[in-house]
Amino acid sequence: MVGLGRVVPEGIYLIARTTQSRFEVGEAARTRVSTRNDGWTPARPDEADTTSQRRIVDEETNRIAEEIRVRAGRGETIRVEKTVALFSSHDRGIGEPGREARLALRAAGDFDRLLVAHRRAWAALWRRYDVEVGAERPVPAPAGGDRTSGGSGGEPTGADLERGEPGAEHDGLARTQLILRLHIFHLLQTVSPHTVGLDVGAPARGLHGEAYRGHVFWDELFVLPFYNFRQPSITRSLLLYRYHRLDAARELAREAGYAGAMYPWQSGHDGREATQQLHLNPLSGDWGPDWSHLQRHVNAAIVYNIWRYWRATGDREFLRDYGAEMVLEIARFWASIASWNAERERYEIIGVMGPDEYHEKYPDAETGGLRNNAYTNVMASWCLRRALDVLDEVGASRRAELVAALELEEEELDRWPEVADRMFVPFVDGGVIEQFEGYTDLEPFDWDGYRERYGNIERLDRILKAEGDTPDRYQVSKQADATMLLYLFEPDEVEQMLARMGYTFDREAMARTIDYYRGRTSHGSTLSKTVFASVVHHLDCEEGCRLFQEALRADVEDVQGGTTREGIHLGAMAGTVAIVLRRYLGVELTPEGVVLAPEMPSRLRRIRCRVHWRGRWLDLELEPGVLRVTTDRDLPEPVPVRIDGEWREIGPGETTEVAL
Repeated sequence: MVGLGRVVPEGIYLIARTTQSRFEVGEAARTRVSTRNDGWTPARPDEADTTSQRRIVDEETNRIAEEIRVRAGRGETIRVEKTVALFSSHDRGIGEPGREARLALRAAGDFDRLLVAHRRAWAALWRRYDVEVGAERPVPAPAGGDRTSGGSGGEPTGADLERGEPGAEHDGLARTQLILRLHIFHLLQTVSPHTVGLDVGAPARGLHGEAYRGHVFWDELFVLPFYNFRQPSITRSLLLYRYHRLDAARELAREAGYAGAMYPWQSGHDGREATQQLHLNPLSGDWGPDWSHLQRHVNAAIVYNIWRYWRATGDREFLRDYGAEMVLEIARFWASIASWNAERERYEIIGVMGPDEYHEKYPDAETGGLRNNAYTNVMASWCLRRALDVLDEVGASRRAELVAALELEEEELDRWPEVADRMFVPFVDGGVIEQFEGYTDLEPFDWDGYRERYGNIERLDRILKAEGDTPDRYQVSKQADATMLLYLFEPDEVEQMLARMGYTFDREAMARTIDYYRGRTSHGSTLSKTVFASVVHHLDCEEGCRLFQEALRADVEDVQGGTTREGIHLGAMAGTVAIVLRRYLGVELTPEGVVLAPEMPSRLRRIRCRVHWRGRWLDLELEPGVLRVTTDRDLPEPVPVRIDGEWREIGPGETTEVAL
């Protein structure tokens, strides 16, 4: 506590300082109380003390409270209106946060005025961010942030739809709409237009609970593309958060014996590694070693987000001044962690973990880490290729500056394409990508037996360890790992990437890979069903939609049995919205224009939303058999749009309707 006191005539304030980061937070609260026989007439400051008595309490205990005694007769209504102003020392354009809070409180209007401003702000956000998935009759968007569409408690789930209960289809679509809007609401609460320019990242659990202590993980891989479609300035700000922690990533790489930058698995405020060393198993009460810091693929997530932002926006200034340096330093890391295997004549990456956190090490091994996680190796190869592309994109002058500043030798640059093309990727029979080298040598798992014994086995790692066993022994996966490649890239892209590395991977091998891991994944992470819903769409649109309905349940029904109360799962929420945009509407933002390749599941009736491409807005509406694209009237020039492989120019205020 730094300071506290009264705000005359009807409020109190408190200034506190955080113990570790030493941020100051100022809060001022105004409480107005009045009695009325005629309903909710707003209280006025000069009336408040005519019906109540106030006194400050707890002023000597590093906290402050206000006690208000109200005299009211029988049948009278007591109205209490509380307004709070909150500032921190990190806010822009302020002085001392306590003083700013007191000034803002004095200037604030009453509740009704504040509600009007609140409604206006949310109406503008919903116009830009809403995704409407249609039932046969329209489902209205939230008017002011205080309500959402859909029914009340007891609404049917995806299981009800499968049973075909009367009215279930419409009610199920209303529930889908409700949850999607809830996810968008939480995304905008965590990262919004107010975030732009602030030194903040996208914490995995949002701002809604204490889980992970606010750390930033790879979940931003799922989150940032959400903003590319609507307000890419938010994505830019989140990427700059990573840029400002580049030196910490360089330091971490040096400490581990590598070159370049190695971003931590759990990034604290200063960008240093904040992953726990021990992990508590709540089923057994035991603590065990935690090797999750070996998930080096967080580096690939950062490059992927930079590249997607660049392709969507063409923001050359960002790429030249910030993005290129991050991409190059991460590429340097990948080249340094890759070692040459003369017997295979391939580069390998040893001692890492993939997205599947069930496998931290080999059975009976003393130390953590695996050999040649397929997802990590392919993404490392892809990152090295993108680094070379970035050097071409920034131009000769900036290239020369970067090469000099980073002391990049030509010999080092010449090695990058060699490492990229000769990276080892493990495969097994039928062209299935092996999750990591040796995965298929592990023991088969008794899925049916464990489901019969335990019911929900999503957190299979805790169950096995409580039994004195370990998932390291079995062919089990916590979440999507190798199949993440098909979440991030289209099938043709994955095929081309692997072909350049000397491997054959066609549609049949893709289908076998997806089916192989669907049968071996417990979905112990909320991200897992989101990813599988997206990749299964490539094989079966309807089955993918069924998984999509399951993915929507993650936080609404707290499917992991208690984790949601510790904070919502921001990546999974963003991922469900991405399925509608990227799979059902088939939206991709490219340097050439907006690509649309729609494939809507039969259980949906309509999809409507807006997307942004380089300063221009498009309204998209998809119904069975028809796609409509409408541009804003105030466009500076036509928008290039490709629908089902055919490019067309859509002028200002025009609507293009295409039969599918």
